[in-house]
Amino acid sequence: MGAIIRVPLNTMLADLDETVRRLLRREFTGRGFDGIEIAFDAPSKEWSAQLSTPTVNLFLYDVRQSEDHRPVDWEERIENGRTVEARPPLRLLASYAVTAWTREVEDEHRLLSQVLAILYAYDTLPADLLAGDLSDALAQPFPLRTRVAEPRQSGSPEFWSSVGGSYKASLDFGVILSCDAGATVERGPEVRSQTLRMRNLDGGRASVEDLHMVGGRVRDPEGEPVPDAWVVVGAGPGWTAADEGGRFHFERMRAGEYELRARAPDGREGSATVAVPGGSADVVVGAAPRARAGRKKA
Repeated sequence: MGAIIRVPLNTMLADLDETVRRLLRREFTGRGFDGIEIAFDAPSKEWSAQLSTPTVNLFLYDVRQSEDHRPVDWEERIENGRTVEARPPLRLLASYAVTAWTREVEDEHRLLSQVLAILYAYDTLPADLLAGDLSDALAQPFPLRTRVAEPRQSGSPEFWSSVGGSYKASLDFGVILSCDAGATVERGPEVRSQTLRMRNLDGGRASVEDLHMVGGRVRDPEGEPVPDAWVVVGAGPGWTAADEGGRFHFERMRAGEYELRARAPDGREGSATVAVPGGSADVVVGAAPRARAGRKKA
């Protein structure tokens, strides 16, 4: 077993900025908010003093692990016939402080209200607006869920003093992202067989008998394990149930050739022939049935 680290190229925060920019620009169009600038700078006094047009600012002030989406188990998959375990992606909550900047307070509140309505309308970022790797299902395997107007970790006065700005009305906008670990562990070959040699001490050579353990997996046509499948061995030790990884085994089998039949919980079936000792006992369920030769009807 060895760990393999391949650090992926990751631009998810920049891609998130562009995705949110696209969303706001699309929804502003035709609602009397044309020409609104969208910025991601720290809303300091120096920055705000340079503004000349109405602006919506989304300042990314916090990125931390989402408490509601903590990764638990490593994910197991099959690559080129080998069992590989991948570290689950880190689920992150990226939080923006959203503010509106105009000359008149009434216009500011009107603009901030519209931004709130837009962000609240989408509990998931639209797939057609996702930028960069956010549109890649491998990089982001989960929907990009959003959160709006939830309490932030620190109070508003402390927040504004930390960014060097004056106290201002703002709302929080968060998005749940996934960060690929790039870490996998390749397991060594599975133990598929085991031999138990039994001998009657009162007998001779003829009293020695070898009994074998045979293990295998139940898989679907794509190679994915099928958990909780029933496996029956013909003229053998009966039946057993596969575990969550599709693994099963039979003990105390004599040398010979056996037929294994498997049935998945959803009714799919499959069969395979295994030679004992040393054969592979993988059974595929749900495969397309083979055409049977038969007499043609006249």
